[in-house]
Amino acid sequence: MSQRIVSFGELLLRLSAPCRERMLQSPRLDVHVGGAEANVAVMLARLGHDAAMVSTVADNALGETAVGELRRHGVDTRHVRRADGRMGLYFLVHGAMQRPSEVLYDRADSAFVRNVDYDWDALLDGAQWLHLSGVSPALGAATAQATIDAARAARRLGVKVSFDGNFRGKLWQAWDGDAAGILRQIFAEADLVFADHRDIAVVLGERVSSEGEQAVAEAATRAFAAFPNLRWMACTLRTQHSVDRHTLSAVMVERDGTRRRAPDYALEGIVDRIGTGDAFAAGVLHGLITEMSVNERLHFGLGAACLKHSIPGDFCIASAAEISDLISQAGFHVRR
Repeated sequence: MSQRIVSFGELLLRLSAPCRERMLQSPRLDVHVGGAEANVAVMLARLGHDAAMVSTVADNALGETAVGELRRHGVDTRHVRRADGRMGLYFLVHGAMQRPSEVLYDRADSAFVRNVDYDWDALLDGAQWLHLSGVSPALGAATAQATIDAARAARRLGVKVSFDGNFRGKLWQAWDGDAAGILRQIFAEADLVFADHRDIAVVLGERVSSEGEQAVAEAATRAFAAFPNLRWMACTLRTQHSVDRHTLSAVMVERDGTRRRAPDYALEGIVDRIGTGDAFAAGVLHGLITEMSVNERLHFGLGAACLKHSIPGDFCIASAAEISDLISQAGFHVRR
């Protein structure tokens, strides 16, 4: 079963120091195409869905490279516009052992930020889902309004809205944005949110005293009470023992009170953590679209997130079969 999913957000170029070096320790950088919403679109396309990207990129070779990379993975890029301006960048230093990873944004006044007028009635024609994230509204007042407009248009047109909280404090602080007020407007239109108790605390201004799964459950209860359109809330649960060793699980709560937790996975020797939340979101969306049970869709999303930790770059290019093998505990023997 395939559906059309439209993702809206900024395409970025990621420049990262190689081999876990410090930034410019040696005079070279590795380049990957990414962006939270694009990461979801790529994985959904690879899972067999009609995934489309709506965005604006710089009208130059960098923009064309980013668009071409999405197209290579099967994403419909017909609605990615070209315009004057620059490509948004971010720089990544991979951590190691007890040294954490670091991200430096360089995306002010990008082509995406400067061009925010979209015909959502046309862009959402034939779509069943719209996927958004909290990164776009964090970029400035104009992109915040564009994201709100997209969510409201989807609700009006009967298109379900998936929203990943993706709170980015540095981006909100750069323009002193009203994160809570803006995010509340998007949450109000969402059917599915990828958020934990910290995200809900930002949006509603109410913290919970518990931790872990119970904190997510309490936050979900408050979110369902505040947002009548909301049907599902899901998030990963992560314990970090070091940069290279994590334990990962996931929780999903439904409006009727149904709550499921996936089993813990021990992640050793992590290759690349960037995009793991997007892989989880894409996996859960795939499970909803293909009508998996609550347990199956949550476990599939977690399996996608786990595998993304082994893949360099922003995109999770694991197949459905690889994810199924992981969650069925097929083992680590060589596939022949």
